[in-house]
Amino acid sequence: MKEIPLSNVRITDSFWAPRRELIARTAMPYMLRVLEDEEQDVPRSHAIENLRVAAGLAEGEFYGMVFQDSDVYKWIETAAYALANDPDERMLEKLREVCAIVEKAQQEDGYLNSYFTLREPDNHWGNLLECHELYCAGHMIEAAVALKEALDVDWLTETAERLAAQIADRFDSDGIPGHQEIEIALMRLYHLTGNPRWLKAAQGFLDRRGQDPDYFVKHTPAHPGISYGDYPIDPKDTVYNQSDMPVRVQKEGRGHAVRCMYMLTAMADCARETGDEAMMEACRRMLRDITERRMYVTGGLGSNPDREQFGAAYELPNDSGYNETCASVAMVFFLHQMLLAQPDGALADLMELELYNGVLASMSADGKHYFYVNPLEVIPGVGGVKEGLKHVKPQRPGWHPCACCPPNLTRLFSQLGRYMYSEGEDTLYAHLLIGGEAETSFGRIEVKTGYPFEGDAVYTVHPVKREFALALHVPGGCEEVSVRVNGQETDARTEDGYLRLSRAWTEGDTVRVSFRMPVRRLYADPRNIAARGCVALARGPFVYCAEGIDYGRARLSELVLPKNAELTAESDGTISGRAVLAGEDIAFRAIPYYSWGNRALTEMRVWLQEE
Repeated sequence: MKEIPLSNVRITDSFWAPRRELIARTAMPYMLRVLEDEEQDVPRSHAIENLRVAAGLAEGEFYGMVFQDSDVYKWIETAAYALANDPDERMLEKLREVCAIVEKAQQEDGYLNSYFTLREPDNHWGNLLECHELYCAGHMIEAAVALKEALDVDWLTETAERLAAQIADRFDSDGIPGHQEIEIALMRLYHLTGNPRWLKAAQGFLDRRGQDPDYFVKHTPAHPGISYGDYPIDPKDTVYNQSDMPVRVQKEGRGHAVRCMYMLTAMADCARETGDEAMMEACRRMLRDITERRMYVTGGLGSNPDREQFGAAYELPNDSGYNETCASVAMVFFLHQMLLAQPDGALADLMELELYNGVLASMSADGKHYFYVNPLEVIPGVGGVKEGLKHVKPQRPGWHPCACCPPNLTRLFSQLGRYMYSEGEDTLYAHLLIGGEAETSFGRIEVKTGYPFEGDAVYTVHPVKREFALALHVPGGCEEVSVRVNGQETDARTEDGYLRLSRAWTEGDTVRVSFRMPVRRLYADPRNIAARGCVALARGPFVYCAEGIDYGRARLSELVLPKNAELTAESDGTISGRAVLAGEDIAFRAIPYYSWGNRALTEMRVWLQEE
């Protein structure tokens, strides 16, 4: 299986195209102003100035988190993809200027990190557990790859390869990152350049992880008076960063959720490339554990707010669940790699769940406010205030002191086309039902659809190869699926969750897929005591929630939904799209989870009591 080049996919979808435009024209410029300390009433970033000072272009001191550089690199990645989709000469020049600062900040030996250049110049690579040097390097390399992929410019390619070379040399046989990410980046650099050195380096980091569970105990120096993060990381807590056992024998989602999901992304990519079945089986095993025992109905990952970790099996509290946005972003990255290894409709459904719910809920409708934490129940005056719930915000902030999530979300959505299709030897797979067109090795495919609001799609085929199979994923939860080829109803074979149409295609052939999207009532495993006796609602890709603004003075904890109540979808001018649920004979209203918190400061609840 292989990707279709991102430049070959164009999205015109009525749901996603406006959001990608919002990122390109609002969120991306807004983030640049934040990173340049030009926005008022948000936490100071200073991220670009740190690099400017490290480059010798300004005077000053380092400010921010030890991984502050990574915010800039994720912004560069966002900008590269966004400007490829929606060109803007002024922003392109801004991007080039930022890249020039990064290039200038690199040292002669290839090392690049503004914190250590300015604060601890003699301590490079000295504390891999806490200091995020490899994490920042990974995001820098990914930014360089994005520039080349999206804009075909080499503004940071040489910078990235020099940095990667230092890392490959320095960690040829020893060392693992305290926060996984460099492995993803090295795999991406390998795919871009074809240089096996980067594959070997990525594989080395994965192979060494957990071989010596005491690695960080042995190699983490004491640093009295110096703090590298919001909380201390105990070198003995090897579960936290998944270094307690080799990756091929791991079975569960444990420890820091984002670290775990980044590790799995790299494992799946590496296993797919090298044919490492033991590593791929570990990916499948951990995916089953995470999705069946540790994932929220919204796709949220990492229920434990104690250092942003996975909780125990079925430990999924609604009001205190952490569900960091970055964890859901990373799950999309992981699922993409798993789909490239083996197309499976269940994986495509999971990807859709994350995109429309777990990730999208983080960004406000104006593109300038973002949740870091994504709980399933919020009460203003309690969330963000009460001890144990201070991490839960009832409204999206304009920025965060630790700002990893906003640019992670925007870089994901700006490269959404990457996740829509893949190609096998004789089959074109469509994993996500999103309107647009794609140039593939089989020909050009156009898609027009009313999804996610309506159950219909028309695929028009402009083949360059006559005979091949078109495998169309129909989203889970849909019913009464019908397929017509050139207006004639046909019985398409279903294989691994895909409608498979094998035929000799001619110019302008059409495939119309129609299906019903009923409102679904979802129930939790009884071992999830936080949702016992409750129901969640879904339709199409959306999970729903109730907001207090729709219920006057009544508390959502008092809301009881009759078991047999009929619910229908309808349009609403205040919520994007035709996606509000309303009761036919009862006073009831629910909105897509992704859209909560945009109308007022109000309660929110996903799991509702059922009569």
